[in-house]
Amino acid sequence: MGQEPYVGLATTFDTAAELYQRARPGYPRQLFADLAASAGLGTAGARVLEVGTGTGQATRGLLDRGWSVVTLEPGRELAAVARRVLAGHGDVDVVVSPFERWEAGDQRPFDLVFAATSWHWLDPQVAYRRAAELLRPGGHLAIVATEHVSPPGGDDFFRQVQQVYDEVGMGDGQGGPKPPEAIAAPDVKAIGGSGFFAQPIVHRYVWSQDYTAEEYLALLSTYSGHIAASPWQRKTLFTGIQDMIAARPSATVRKHYLNTLQIAQRID
Repeated sequence: MGQEPYVGLATTFDTAAELYQRARPGYPRQLFADLAASAGLGTAGARVLEVGTGTGQATRGLLDRGWSVVTLEPGRELAAVARRVLAGHGDVDVVVSPFERWEAGDQRPFDLVFAATSWHWLDPQVAYRRAAELLRPGGHLAIVATEHVSPPGGDDFFRQVQQVYDEVGMGDGQGGPKPPEAIAAPDVKAIGGSGFFAQPIVHRYVWSQDYTAEEYLALLSTYSGHIAASPWQRKTLFTGIQDMIAARPSATVRKHYLNTLQIAQRID
């Protein structure tokens, strides 16, 4: 049997929906251009099923292509915020439902099933089969994975701050983020081995964003592990981080992201 959908840490995001909207970054425009080209969806009118709306960080990029989007979000608060911020941006229907349990009804098959930084929350025993069932012949599955990375010349703050995480029992033992080249596309093996999809095409994007202490703490407050931390852990950790950033000449940190786009065609 597969795992129960939308339980445990997956439910934490719905408690911070408004903050999630303000603090979470979007995705590079080039990612959506490459998605359109690789999936053969360069023209308007494609039908997309998005898995895991959040508050629409990736949905905007889909709508900007002129595509029609049904987007599934299991968190009611997140979905409510998404409906508000996406209103007027295109043909979009935000549905409150876990992907594994969504009933498509009389929906026509989709051209694309798309998941941005959400696929890892799904039950793989269900997700690949379900995606294939919802796609038209020749349709595509696209999964975006997101990692915090440290390229050459990256900000050393994220290595230094590990001491604070260790002090509150939230260290991961990694010593800070890895360089982008050390991170493989995480879903390639599972996609190709699912029996439902061909080997995926992979695109990678490394980019950065600067944060003040306030902005960075707001971002951390949308991460599941930080939301679930005890009050003492959060207070001690956030105070330490705030002091470290305030002591820097720029009073900011620069976080580098790696987005990995993995696109595979359904096997018919």
